[in-house]
Amino acid sequence: MVRLFGYFFGMACVLFLVAAAGVAIYLANVAKDLPDYAVLNSYAPPVTTRVHAGNGALMAEYAKEKRLFLPIQAIPDRVKAAFLSAEDKNFYNHPGVDLTGLGRAILVNLQNFGSGRRPVGASTITQQVAKNFLLSSDQTIDRKIKEAILSFRIEQAYSKDKILELYLNEIFFGLNSYGIAGAALTYFNKSVTELTVAEAAYLASLPKGPANYHPFRHPEAALERRNWVIDRMVENGYVSQSDGEEAKKQPLGVTARTTGPSLFASDYFAEAVRRQLIDQYGEKVLYEGGLSVRTSLDPQMQLAARKALQDGLVTYDERRGFHGPIKQIDASGDWGKALADIPALADVPEWRLAVVLAVSDSTVDIGLQPPKDGSGKVSADRQRGTIDAKNMQWAFRSADSARKSTKSPVGAVAPGDVVYVAKLGDDASTSYRLQQPPKVQGGLVAMDPKTGRVLAMVGGFSYSQSEFNRATQAMRQPGSSFKPFVYAAAMDNGYTPASVIMDAPIEIVSGGQVWRPENYGGESGGPSTLRSGIEHSRNLMTVRLANDLGMNIVAEYAERFGIYDHMLPVLSMSLGAGDTTVLRMVSAYSVIANGGKQIKPTLIDRIQDRYGKTIFKHEERLCEGCNAGDWQNQEEPNVVDNRETVLDPMTAYQITSMMQGVIQRGTAAGKIDLGGRDVAGKTGTTNDEKDAWFVGFTPDLVAGLYMGFDTPGPLGRGGTGGGLSAPIFNEFMQAAVKDTPESKFVIPPGMNLISIDRKTGMAAVDGDPNTIIEAFKPGTGPADSFNVIGMDSTMAPEEILKTSPQANQAVQTGTPGLF
Repeated sequence: MVRLFGYFFGMACVLFLVAAAGVAIYLANVAKDLPDYAVLNSYAPPVTTRVHAGNGALMAEYAKEKRLFLPIQAIPDRVKAAFLSAEDKNFYNHPGVDLTGLGRAILVNLQNFGSGRRPVGASTITQQVAKNFLLSSDQTIDRKIKEAILSFRIEQAYSKDKILELYLNEIFFGLNSYGIAGAALTYFNKSVTELTVAEAAYLASLPKGPANYHPFRHPEAALERRNWVIDRMVENGYVSQSDGEEAKKQPLGVTARTTGPSLFASDYFAEAVRRQLIDQYGEKVLYEGGLSVRTSLDPQMQLAARKALQDGLVTYDERRGFHGPIKQIDASGDWGKALADIPALADVPEWRLAVVLAVSDSTVDIGLQPPKDGSGKVSADRQRGTIDAKNMQWAFRSADSARKSTKSPVGAVAPGDVVYVAKLGDDASTSYRLQQPPKVQGGLVAMDPKTGRVLAMVGGFSYSQSEFNRATQAMRQPGSSFKPFVYAAAMDNGYTPASVIMDAPIEIVSGGQVWRPENYGGESGGPSTLRSGIEHSRNLMTVRLANDLGMNIVAEYAERFGIYDHMLPVLSMSLGAGDTTVLRMVSAYSVIANGGKQIKPTLIDRIQDRYGKTIFKHEERLCEGCNAGDWQNQEEPNVVDNRETVLDPMTAYQITSMMQGVIQRGTAAGKIDLGGRDVAGKTGTTNDEKDAWFVGFTPDLVAGLYMGFDTPGPLGRGGTGGGLSAPIFNEFMQAAVKDTPESKFVIPPGMNLISIDRKTGMAAVDGDPNTIIEAFKPGTGPADSFNVIGMDSTMAPEEILKTSPQANQAVQTGTPGLF
């Protein structure tokens, strides 16, 4: 027996050694192809790029995987406890593989063999890090062995906290969110530090199977799994029994933020920033690089710009009549589901979709669009309201030639019509006003003239209605809003605001074609000063001035100001016949407003990479001494403005003064009222009134806009820059400058202010009611004689005397000048 026992023992030892050798060979073979775990030390996962407004408010996020990296020190203990309890309670004690947990899992799986139940796993957090970062998800023995080997090696190379940090920042939580910080925002719209025990437990339940515990598709399973995690937290001593029971009573409370954050009314601005970032860094960096972008957007100014432009567009559109319903549905039964399926303008929350239920001569009964929950289920609540006839009178006129106008709601709308409405009064009110999205569009930009920072941008009535940004992408003719640059070029080249130009019909022959420009309205005023030409937007004077000056000079100035990249030097371009954008026009006016300094318009102040290093900043001015460690009675540091001067500061002031006259006496008279503040600007109206512009500025703010149809067409009678766009500018500027200190336009040193006759441009006579103070550069002044530029091309002297009382008076007083 002893010999037999020894024989079997020997055989067992041999078999054991053979098996051990086989296992060793197998493990060596598996281990030789293992990936290098040292890459974990340079872990740089795809991280969300976040875009902020000028005040720090979060505007937008861009990511393929919504993830925000958090160091382990920034993750609260209760959150870490929830994941340890759910995934690996012995994490801080095992060497990478939990042998106790593995044995327990084997027993459970043996007991469940043949039952159809899914096998129980025993992967530790370290093993999951090895799998997620270094291996595939294949369900094979080889992969599990590799996972275990890597886990032992990772545990030897990195601390437990580092491993947990990698895990919590990498794992997928569903709803396209990765990492605990991204998941907290996506599911609860909170930072990680704000998560409650119940919320942390629910997030800890998700890595096992986000789809299985979806908060809307499987709420019961989600709640059950969350409560199981809470029980494990209590069992492991992380949470008291009473706190655990209280946490289990809480609802899931998920408020999924599937579309990311959005600062109200900033959609056009944010999209313009996104396009710039792609152009500058590429899509990969935008969606994976974790950039932190601080923009120049002023949220309050943006709201004012949105409201002003929307008010102007709606006012114009309603004057043209009612376009008809958005859609028609069956309103005889439960209209809620059909109405809820119609997409509304998400960025115009003041308006709601409604269906017409009944119509009478005095009122319209409506049903309001019911909301949907996160799963898309329509609320059973059916709210109703009324539209009084007085609140929809504008709609009695039909803008559709196929429909007739009416004198009451009957005929304007009918049961089943889907329309937009806006609530009147407080929240308890059931009274509404009929609204309609306008067909006319426009764009508005506001800018700091000293830095080029774009403070507000509106690219149309609604981003939901159209993503096309009319402030930056629409190429439109600026019309007469271009004229100040013709006059600026002239005054930089020897003309003065008192120079007299002939305002009379002119013919331009080129290539066998005859061009006969006209003033708006068709009239002409005879000899007039440059100031008068700007104030009353005289086309004929501008053409004569450009012809006398030379279009090559005008083109050079237009390119210098950034209005055009390459301007064709033909006379029609002097009237703003070339295409440009609102942003370019506002940038060009900013050069005038800041005294002639070139600026680079920007939407972005600063960009930082994922590590906080600044990789871009807009401010290029130098500040010597700004980084002094302490103050030792030295002088205050000076900011060195090294930007190019593209316009004589004195010319800039002359043009500014002339454009003040546009508002005081000219084409915008009575349209702009900023409470006595200095303000200058210019209207613009293109041929056939297809575009209406206004661009203007105070010493500290420039704003410009246009109105027009996307497919250019006549705006109709009164569709001018003064009639349509100037009131929008006024509404915006009143709100924008309301709480800012008042400032004045600065007169450059050396400028001479001389009284002249506004009609003749000559020195004023005491007591002359037509006197105006005009600004002259050193060495210039009012003419001693009545000189008329461009006279001989169209009119004989005797004709001038007939059409111009001023010229006639000059002859009678013996100062006719050059005739």
